[in-house]
Amino acid sequence: YRVVESEVMQFHAEMCSGLADPVRLMLIYELGNGPKKVNELVKALDLSQPSVSRQLKILRDRGLVANERKGNCMVYSLVDKRLLHALDELRQVMRDIINRRSAIIEAYSKD
Repeated sequence: YRVVESEVMQFHAEMCSGLADPVRLMLIYELGNGPKKVNELVKALDLSQPSVSRQLKILRDRGLVANERKGNCMVYSLVDKRLLHALDELRQVMRDIINRRSAIIEAYSKD
């Protein structure tokens, strides 16, 4: 049981590390609008092609995006749209934490 739990936690951490970059998050949200060619992602995010390709490889290695060759282009897509919902939920948690911290700072500054 402990070995399986440890492997699950390791996999969980690897997936989260795949999300630990602003460019990768932008790519995920952009792919949430549908499959895109690398050059479309480059243009949409105003980033260099090598940067986009590097970040897509990390997302692909973590199993978060898939790629398919269409002609001479590579098209990327989200493996599971639930990832967008999970990221949106995380943003709600972040918002609540920021609000709590803001309230504490506001209360402290009134003293």
